[in-house]
Amino acid sequence: MIRHAVLFKFKADFPEADKAAWRDGLDRMKGNIPGLLQLTHGPDVLQHDQSFDYAIVADFRAVEDVEVYATHPLHEPLKKYSYPNSEQIIAVDFAL
Repeated sequence: MIRHAVLFKFKADFPEADKAAWRDGLDRMKGNIPGLLQLTHGPDVLQHDQSFDYAIVADFRAVEDVEVYATHPLHEPLKKYSYPNSEQIIAVDFAL
């Protein structure tokens, strides 16, 4: 199994309506992308200086399933929200 974790540091001017549409899109992926076993996401609650604003954690059966997810039609539209509205995005994929 592969765990995919992504952290987002948002720009201050990320419109709330766009952020809500992005979160709704994350929820739509659950159960609708082959190989995606689990998807959780949420905002940082501690808000320390070194904290990122938002995290996504997704579990997949295999590395190949991460590639399917990365280009899936439910995932692609979310990039138009996350990339231009983030100062930094970091990701890590590791075996469980």
